[in-house]
Amino acid sequence: MKAIVHPTNELKGEIQALSSKNYTTRYMLAAALAQGESTLLYPAHSEDSDAMRRCLRDLGAELHEEGHRLQIRGFGRNPAPVQQLNVSNAGAVLRFLMSVAAFCPDVTFVNTYPDSLGKRPHDDLIDALQQMNVKIEHNNGKLPIRIFGGAPKGGHIRVSGEVSSQYLSSLLFMTPLLEEDSEIEVTGDLKSKVVVGQTLEVLEQAGIQVEAAADLSRFRVAGRQSYRAQQYAVQGDYPGSAAILAAAAVTRSDVKLHRLSETSKQGERAAVDVLRAMGVPLTHEQQIVHVQGNTRLKAVEFDGDAFTDAVLAMVAAAVFAEGTSRFYNVENLRYKECDRITDYLRELKKAGADVEERQDEIIVHGKPEGVEGGVEIDAHYDHRVIMALSVVGLRSRKGLVIRDAHHVAKSYPQYFEHLSSIGARIELE
Repeated sequence: MKAIVHPTNELKGEIQALSSKNYTTRYMLAAALAQGESTLLYPAHSEDSDAMRRCLRDLGAELHEEGHRLQIRGFGRNPAPVQQLNVSNAGAVLRFLMSVAAFCPDVTFVNTYPDSLGKRPHDDLIDALQQMNVKIEHNNGKLPIRIFGGAPKGGHIRVSGEVSSQYLSSLLFMTPLLEEDSEIEVTGDLKSKVVVGQTLEVLEQAGIQVEAAADLSRFRVAGRQSYRAQQYAVQGDYPGSAAILAAAAVTRSDVKLHRLSETSKQGERAAVDVLRAMGVPLTHEQQIVHVQGNTRLKAVEFDGDAFTDAVLAMVAAAVFAEGTSRFYNVENLRYKECDRITDYLRELKKAGADVEERQDEIIVHGKPEGVEGGVEIDAHYDHRVIMALSVVGLRSRKGLVIRDAHHVAKSYPQYFEHLSSIGARIELE
């Protein structure tokens, strides 16, 4: 599918924010690891969360969904002995379930997206699981990955945090169910610490006790714990909303986004702070972000590690700012669905943006007058790239055509519908 994004001067309206993908997948996993029935209120629907639904069913969980309620009867530490699992293109789902699969005798995670998830490495989690008496066959750290489990053991476990915090989160979900106590040591510079905070929050709500060092470098996890079956309410999603907020920021706008908690632990909540620093007129009260854009933006500098999944949208806004913006400490963007630094900036340059990259930085020389556009660009199978490029298209003189735009459904299936509802001129073909 192609998305033809036409120049749009004005956006106006109100949107109910999508439910958080990150919290939905974590709550679903906690519910599956419990014995008994849990309920999720307002779970997200996207390719990622649907991949988690499908795989949890394959592993023996019972799921029943009606309206805004998802009921899950879990399997505890005894998943079904499934032979294959297909996580589609969902990296977080793969990494979370690799640890769960250690309780299965023999399961293979298949490779159905060789040009996206199939290219991403998982060596660090593989190494950690191998320390726990789990035999693994793999393709140089990539899919397909075959796990021979059944008897994982706790103890002292070392895991790198250099590439992704998802490896650590995966172990934190699994180790409470082991017979032995565990001490997890994080080596290197842990990325996306804020997201680890979300994992710890969900574990605490599920009745799991974890002792964490203040700098998140060490964790003590008692074994023989049990997840508590209970009710969870999923909050609104900041990563997807960041693109809507950026679109409102670069146009003349009067846009309200609902269900965005001011006290959320989602790191991408910082998108509101970034836009404020850019001079965007906005308020954030009673879970409503109200943007009244006037197209005038100024350059900023931010550490992007705290709001990884909103960085691309903020870069898109910075394309139109006065001055040079810098987003640093973002190397982990290179290990997502695509290389979100090199690949994304290549497409921005095609659109007329003045951007440059370092190994762990994105530098944007803003063009307040706008960019030319008028080209067809590649989404690289990446939902965050698609959303960010659409923001640039709105402020371009000739619009943009985004190839493979259907991949936005990985996290935000209603994205183009929501943008159109507030006045964006977008055609899908």
